[in-house]
Amino acid sequence: MITLRRPDLADLPAYRNALLTGYSPNNLDPEFYRVELALIEADAARFITGLNDPDARGGPVRQPDGSFKPRLPSLRRWIFAPDFAGSISLRWQPGTEALPPHVSGHIGYSVLASRRNQGIATRALALILPEAAARGLRHVDIMTDPGNIASQRVVVNNGGFLIDAADPLSPLLRYRITLAATGAATAETPDMPIPR
Repeated sequence: MITLRRPDLADLPAYRNALLTGYSPNNLDPEFYRVELALIEADAARFITGLNDPDARGGPVRQPDGSFKPRLPSLRRWIFAPDFAGSISLRWQPGTEALPPHVSGHIGYSVLASRRNQGIATRALALILPEAAARGLRHVDIMTDPGNIASQRVVVNNGGFLIDAADPLSPLLRYRITLAATGAATAETPDMPIPR
């Protein structure tokens, strides 16, 4: 069974052990695990609290270029299947589906390399969609690398369809999942073949 868990101190050792193997919850920054390990070492309780920040109280977010941008409301869930298997996050701006240019999609996910191709990310994405709908989002956008066919399948298998290349200067593709009032993906999305 695949479940999403709100991060807590009881599950922190499993997450920390994954980080120690080089697992990164941020696909755009493979070295991000080092940042997370430092935050856990500095104050584990504060680290856990910061992973569920629906009011964006955590302060600005440092960008790769060293600048700081305002934090968006966000939450992270740890994926268990039945042991720790990965992480999925949701970010949003209240009252709109629009995201600032520095934010790469509403949802990001990462699964341990040893647990990929088992349907874990597909199920985790399905489980977080109701949380997105509960925050008033009518759709979510998810970015993928053009070469990451597995991630594209995860989105398409949840009703996602290709919108466009996110930015002419970026190699990422933007997929969209339209949400029903209940939070499930709707069936009224354009036909999109599942990437192979």
